[in-house]
Amino acid sequence: MTVSEKEKLNEAFKYHQNGDLEKAEEIYSEILNTSENNYEVLNLLGLIKLSQNRFPDAEKYIKKALTLKKDSYFYENLARVYNEKNEFQSTIKILEEAVSDGFDSFEIYFLLALAYKNNIEYDKSEKSYLKALEINPKSEKALFNLASLYLFLNKPEKAVEFFKKCLEITPDDKEVLYFISLGYFRLKNYETGMKFFENRLCRNTAITSQQVTYPHLMKKAHIWQGEDISNKTLYTYYEAGFGDMIMFARYLPELQKRCKKIIMKPQKALSQLFRDNFPDIDFMDVFYEENKIDFDYHIPFLSVPYVLQLDNKEIFMRHDKYLKAMPDKVKFFKEKFFNNDKFKIAIKWQGNTYYETDRVINVEAFAPLFDLPDVKIYSAQTFEGSEEFEKLASKYDITNLAESFKDFSYTAGALENVDLVISSDSSLAHLAGAMGKPCIILLPYNYNWRWHIDLGHCDWYDSVKLFRLGPKENWNELMQRVVKNLKF
Repeated sequence: MTVSEKEKLNEAFKYHQNGDLEKAEEIYSEILNTSENNYEVLNLLGLIKLSQNRFPDAEKYIKKALTLKKDSYFYENLARVYNEKNEFQSTIKILEEAVSDGFDSFEIYFLLALAYKNNIEYDKSEKSYLKALEINPKSEKALFNLASLYLFLNKPEKAVEFFKKCLEITPDDKEVLYFISLGYFRLKNYETGMKFFENRLCRNTAITSQQVTYPHLMKKAHIWQGEDISNKTLYTYYEAGFGDMIMFARYLPELQKRCKKIIMKPQKALSQLFRDNFPDIDFMDVFYEENKIDFDYHIPFLSVPYVLQLDNKEIFMRHDKYLKAMPDKVKFFKEKFFNNDKFKIAIKWQGNTYYETDRVINVEAFAPLFDLPDVKIYSAQTFEGSEEFEKLASKYDITNLAESFKDFSYTAGALENVDLVISSDSSLAHLAGAMGKPCIILLPYNYNWRWHIDLGHCDWYDSVKLFRLGPKENWNELMQRVVKNLKF
């Protein structure tokens, strides 16, 4: 490279670093006009194209750089191009080539681990992370990703081990503190896990929302941390999803023993169901005006078991029939939908995708249920996913219950009339379990922390059975397993 080209390259690189990609690209292109095999410039042009999501151009430039010079950085960048294109096998191929060429840098193994995981080669992913950590034992991103992989693979002991290593490097990392709690939960060590669970994002969001709603009250009312409130009013409020609130509602009777009065703000759709079951608690359908409410302490609802200091057995208290439907609603659904002598199954295929998309089941997977003799199928699918009902209704005899659901108290009325619920991991499944209704929950391979390691038993609800997708199984195949295990 001539002195002039070096000066141009330095100038272009400064523009590149400062984010003026147009000017940088212009000068890079000038250099290539006189030095078409300048591998440094080809690589840098490829990175610009990658940042612009112009993947074919990025691949072309970086590939050419790599043919001119075998360089670890070029291998890494080409792998990033393939990764962005979701071409994981190509990512693996180029990185394995780098290793065979003697490039065994931390970044090569780290990227290889990511690619193996994306390509569902979990054993190779684990080995690559471990190899990366041999090179850089203090890499928090490798430690965190390996811990997350172990959590994904249902190896919570190993997950906790590597999350702890992350905390040795950054003790106050909120994300690590939260995820280590999920590892402890999977191990059913709630006494330890609940402490870390206080770092969850939804807790902080819930508190912030209350500070906006009740700015004056929240200044004088402290977060309850377990002190004596036997003569005080406690305000507790929702966070996370409907299912979490239903599952944790089991603690309300215990909470009532600790204070003089409870004011609770659940999601509006839950307020009537909770009011029906806990008549001595003041449930809010809407936020009260600040001058019409008063409380001494407050707490986000998912913090309740932690502050109650429940041990690893007490955490599962009231695991059967702590919620019930009101007789008038049971009668309404009985007369409208259930006046037949068939075995009645309510199904749901999708929960709130804001939290997880893995729990969405394709509706066609439920087809084997429709072939069962003397069985009547009902849809309890609400909101997101309800548009999928027509796919089933056009082929099968299925009744839509959800059109009559005004809130969860109506859902409870309908469920009291069914013999079995088969559902994705959703609020409907939690409601069925809380009511003691027989329920099968269909879990993705990477399932939620609350179902623990041993899926042969549901600790939260006596009436629930758990079926999990195999690593390469689809929902249709899982449903075939479910049908074979059904006993009427």
